[in-house]
Amino acid sequence: MVQASCPGCGSSITFKLGSSVVLVCEFCRSVVARGDRNPEDLGKVAYLVATDSPLAIGLRGRYQGEAFELTGRVQFSHEAGGLWNEWYASFPNDRWGWLAEAQGRFYLTFQKHLADPDAIESFSNLALGALVFALSPPTPLTVTEKGIAHTVSAEGEIPYRFIPGVEHQYADLSGPHGEFATLDYSEHLPLAFVGREVDFGELGFPRTETSRAATPVAAQQLSCPNCGSALSLRVPDQTERVTCPSCSSLLDINHGNLKFLRALSHTVTPVIPLGAVGHFDHHPPLTVIGFLQRSVEFDGVRYFWEEYLLYAPRLGFRWLVRSDDHWNFVRPLPPGKVTNEAQKARYEKKKFKLFQGAPARVEHVLGEFYWRVEVGETVMTADYVAPPFTLSREISVSTQSSAGEINWSLGEYLSPQVIEKAFNLRDLPRPWKIAPNQPYPHWKVYEHWLQFALMALILGFLLLFLGAQRLVVRQTYELDPLKVSETTAIRFSEPFTLQPRQNVEITVTTSLENSWLDLAGDLINQQTDEAQGFSLALEYYRGIEDGEAWTEGSRSSTVYLTAPEAGTYILGFEAQWNKSESQPVTFTITIKQGVPRPKHLILTILALSLVPLFVALRHYYFEVQRWSDSMYNPYDSAG
Repeated sequence: MVQASCPGCGSSITFKLGSSVVLVCEFCRSVVARGDRNPEDLGKVAYLVATDSPLAIGLRGRYQGEAFELTGRVQFSHEAGGLWNEWYASFPNDRWGWLAEAQGRFYLTFQKHLADPDAIESFSNLALGALVFALSPPTPLTVTEKGIAHTVSAEGEIPYRFIPGVEHQYADLSGPHGEFATLDYSEHLPLAFVGREVDFGELGFPRTETSRAATPVAAQQLSCPNCGSALSLRVPDQTERVTCPSCSSLLDINHGNLKFLRALSHTVTPVIPLGAVGHFDHHPPLTVIGFLQRSVEFDGVRYFWEEYLLYAPRLGFRWLVRSDDHWNFVRPLPPGKVTNEAQKARYEKKKFKLFQGAPARVEHVLGEFYWRVEVGETVMTADYVAPPFTLSREISVSTQSSAGEINWSLGEYLSPQVIEKAFNLRDLPRPWKIAPNQPYPHWKVYEHWLQFALMALILGFLLLFLGAQRLVVRQTYELDPLKVSETTAIRFSEPFTLQPRQNVEITVTTSLENSWLDLAGDLINQQTDEAQGFSLALEYYRGIEDGEAWTEGSRSSTVYLTAPEAGTYILGFEAQWNKSESQPVTFTITIKQGVPRPKHLILTILALSLVPLFVALRHYYFEVQRWSDSMYNPYDSAG
């Protein structure tokens, strides 16, 4: 610990950490740097903007087995609006971590020595979407944001020479497995900070301390500078733009001070009122704080949709998107986790197809927003679909600098009934056409078909291999050669007993050699004289032709009869064979009951498939309609 006097006000200040570089005096807000002999005053910072952050200086946590303590923070503002906190975590052995907190998400990075700083492109040459291999080999990181950061305020001990009022250029990069990095261009050679996005629970803060540190920011009451009407900021620590509900003026917010920008003449009434609170599964209550109407143009026709900005403390921002009276619940994604090329994209092993891409323009604004939104503001958009999800990309580029940003979000389809239940609404308009990511309503038929077909297969195979088939009788017959006056021979079997509700299999096997045998018979019930007829034809030939052996026909044949009544039966048959046969014809008749047949299994599967086949045809028509509005329609033969 090093004690000194603040050069700004003379108050006693204490550097608790030997590796900290500057300290913010809590009395006069001076930024004090360690000096060789005396502390150096680097300037003053404004008071901190109140936020609902769960973090505070002095909090102790544990990350990957190492203890750390938060010692200071700097508040930065984005060129396009918005504010984020950068906390500084002191680890053992004078190691520092940079913990960025923005819109409810956390990124922990550590400074990385670059073996070849020249391998990093300059800020002006670094392109959005470019891959950088030098920071986290062998995994390339994607440049997802370029910006200019402005310091707003600071507190505590900071591990670098922080000078108030100095702006610096930076680039954020994202990787496919949560990797995150920042390139800081405030010095001659870029500084690299590499780490990953972390869940709050991974930081190991005691719940009692974080709950004590997290004080939600109360709504702020202000007056419109244009008409004097009162308006309330629901998220004052993060709101950059707001509209007056009385005069429809678009107002800029500068740390609580309102500035009139313009009057909005075009009016749209949201179907979900601002301030409404929605309750969705697995989410805290979400409040509607903003409303946008946006549009795209195709072939001279402009198409409109609505976006509702939702907010919950600790969670951050979410969106509800209404298009053609369909709804999507949208959450932001780490850009590096999405890969895309040509007309395909992939997120968490799920494949998406490009549906549409066009510049999207802001048409109307209501409520509060976390960036400096403007009517007429345009971003490049692309939507990829894999029902019930939509993967959306937005690319925004500053017209005043080389700054820009790539944002990815994931939308999940919701029906109007879900929205009505979440916000306790009634009679929302119903969709009139198919949405790009609307799931096919009868897709569960495929699941049921698969379950029934699998059950039928299992049952069929069990019956085939384990079925209770029963041998009824096996008899062998020998027929002498036919006389000249004879054409057939008639025979009868010994009586045998058949069980009810079991099919009958009759198999004939013979020792034919280059000859044929036809049997026409009846299964006769001796009590009722009722008969079931059957016929069997056998032939077998073989020989040698051009030095190659050949065979034709079979020495065995089988026929199935429907299940008879229980009783005693005989088999009567008429046999006919080759008259020129000089040797007796010998054959064996085998009768079984309860024999499972593969044919029945196949017919069962086909019967089960009739409804799914009809559903599949309807599904095809559904997909044709879905893609009819896409500029990448796979069903358009001309495309």
